[in-house]
Amino acid sequence: MTDTPPDRLSVSPRSPLYDADVLQRDVGIRFNGVEKNNVEEYCVSEGWIKVAAGRSLDRKGNPMTLKLKGVVEPYFKRAAADEAGSDGDAES
Repeated sequence: MTDTPPDRLSVSPRSPLYDADVLQRDVGIRFNGVEKNNVEEYCVSEGWIKVAAGRSLDRKGNPMTLKLKGVVEPYFKRAAADEAGSDGDAES
């Protein structure tokens, strides 16, 4: 796995853009220079993110989303080395 997040990613397991291995590394998104915590899906090359529109759901039970256009900067909050070294053993 690389240190660069993918161009497109979704948090919904039903999406073809979903990648559980990448999401385990805790991907963060900066949109137009502002940290966003409610991003459902993003695309760097096309410059958009999808965010939940309040608490409303569509008829299939998925959150309603808004597509916002701007500068998208994904990054990993945890390094790959941190993931390899964390096996759950904590020394006290």
